[in-house]
Amino acid sequence: MREDSGVGVIWFLAGMTIGAGAALLFAPQSGRATRRMLVRRTRQGQHALVEKGRDMMDYGRSLYDRGRELVDEASDLVEKGREIAKGSE
Repeated sequence: MREDSGVGVIWFLAGMTIGAGAALLFAPQSGRATRRMLVRRTRQGQHALVEKGRDMMDYGRSLYDRGRELVDEASDLVEKGREIAKGSE
C-alpha cells in the first residue's frame, strides 16, 4: 500500500484539477461564490497533500530505522562468524 503513495498523490492532483475545471464549467454560482469554492477546495487539497507528505516522511524514517537495525544485525553476525573462524584455526 505504501509503495503506491506517489502514484496516489499524482492521481489525487489530477482528480482535483479535473474537478476544479468541471466545477468552473458547470458552476451555477456567481463568480464570487465560485472563487470562494475554489479557494476552499484548494485549501482542502493543500491540507491533504501536507498530511500525505507527513505520512510519507514518517514511513521513510521507519524504513531508514529498520535498515539500520538490519545492518547492525548483519554486522554482529559477521563479527561472530569471524570469531568462530578464528577459534577453529
